[in-house]
Amino acid sequence: MTLFPDFTRRDLLRLGAAGLAAGAAPLALRAQPSRGPLQIVGPWEIGGLAPAASGYVFTRMQIAETLLDALDDGTPQAALARRWSVSADGLAWRFELRPAARFHDGTPVTAAAVVRCLEAARTPPALLSAAPVRSIEAEGAAVVLIRLSAPFGGLPALLAHSSTLVLAPSSYRADGSVQAIVGSGPYRVSLLAPPQQVEAVAFEHYDGPRPAIGRVRYLVASRPETRALMAESGQSDLAYGLDPASLQRLRRRGKVPVETVTLPRTVIVKLNAGLPALGDLRVRRALSLAIDRKGIALAVLRDPELAATQLFPPTLRGWHDEGLPPLGHDPEAAARLLAEAGWRRAADGLRDPQGRPLTLALRTFPDRPELPIIATVLQEQWRLAGIAVKVNIGNSGDIPLGHRDGSLQLGLAARNYATVPDPTGTLAQDFGPQGGDWGAMGWRSAMLEAALAELSRGGLPPGRLVQQRRQVAGVLQAELPVIPIAWYRQQVAVSARVSGVSLDPLERSYRLTQMRWQA
Repeated sequence: MTLFPDFTRRDLLRLGAAGLAAGAAPLALRAQPSRGPLQIVGPWEIGGLAPAASGYVFTRMQIAETLLDALDDGTPQAALARRWSVSADGLAWRFELRPAARFHDGTPVTAAAVVRCLEAARTPPALLSAAPVRSIEAEGAAVVLIRLSAPFGGLPALLAHSSTLVLAPSSYRADGSVQAIVGSGPYRVSLLAPPQQVEAVAFEHYDGPRPAIGRVRYLVASRPETRALMAESGQSDLAYGLDPASLQRLRRRGKVPVETVTLPRTVIVKLNAGLPALGDLRVRRALSLAIDRKGIALAVLRDPELAATQLFPPTLRGWHDEGLPPLGHDPEAAARLLAEAGWRRAADGLRDPQGRPLTLALRTFPDRPELPIIATVLQEQWRLAGIAVKVNIGNSGDIPLGHRDGSLQLGLAARNYATVPDPTGTLAQDFGPQGGDWGAMGWRSAMLEAALAELSRGGLPPGRLVQQRRQVAGVLQAELPVIPIAWYRQQVAVSARVSGVSLDPLERSYRLTQMRWQA
């Protein structure tokens, strides 16, 4: 019997090769201590060591730290920086480091080391590149000074993003590329075998409380059914990215608890409004009206409350606008809009006045197991409206690639609008003048850009803050550069041998230091 049943042959071969490359015995052959490491399984591969590529893996596992952290509602909190201040004009930010912080190679965390990492994080398309940073300097060994060319209230949120994580100088080669993950968190890397696995042990010189759980392991399992079976068989302690069918089975059997948290994430269809058909607002609205969101939420996600009535879910309390007319399902209204736009029914679907058919291609990916299923449902619902859509299931990178080379028509994805704790940074990236990989394509709004620019500067009085957020939500609801489908809940199968599990709605951390083994 193998250690992980139901792995594909490809999974096993990759795991074996990764382990041997790292000088370790293959996983299935290793002796497992009675307690073993805390085992986390998920679908997210380690796509490289650069923070912009896979930094989230190392911040979630509390191996590397960022200057700042955030509460569940996005409020900035101390992390590597124990305190910070901003000048009266908003142009100079000072961050004072924890004096006893050490990297895992034993060297102190210095301002110079932080500056090096933040400078690297300014390289586009990393999020920090969007901030109006004029310079980043070290003031002595313990203070980092960031000077801005214009006030920017979103800086603390960007400094909590995983792409700005801080690594020791020994992590870098001479050419500046990352060769190892030497962080400063409560856990240090003991085995790294990209793209499948990372193991970590408690760092004995961490300047905070020592974790109760001494060893942790993150393992990629590509199939959601595999992750669920690992949870049921006791071969994982935390299993992320479960498909609806597996969740229903786990709940029915009742042997493995499932923890749930609502996320600031929305399943969206990204549209290429640069195409003549999709550039017509009437067609975009018709596509939206043809979607039975409640049916999708009930049949696919098994939760009708997840039907998206607007882009921002209720968990984003400052952005979700209860006053917006909700997105609904109205096939007759969709048909009227398509007719107004010049599309006529034919035996094989809709055709324009020149007789050309309306055919579209929808790209999606299986990293989140519900997406291919939702894509198939959308294909059928749009077929009923006369719109022929071909579904292509590939890799998550196919949608950004299609944005950049102009080939994308429709893309189905799950977008986290709090990739930084303040959604303003993500929205500015998605809906700025050039659009974004996961946002607008061939569409822009001067009104939206002005509102986001004002929000980005920060320092708004409460009334103006609410007004501008509603402006953003209203424009996106009216113009539909992306079409919301469903909101999202993170659901994790949790082993009974672990206590103290809580889920981070911002997906920044697995919160391993809060966990303990059950007695």
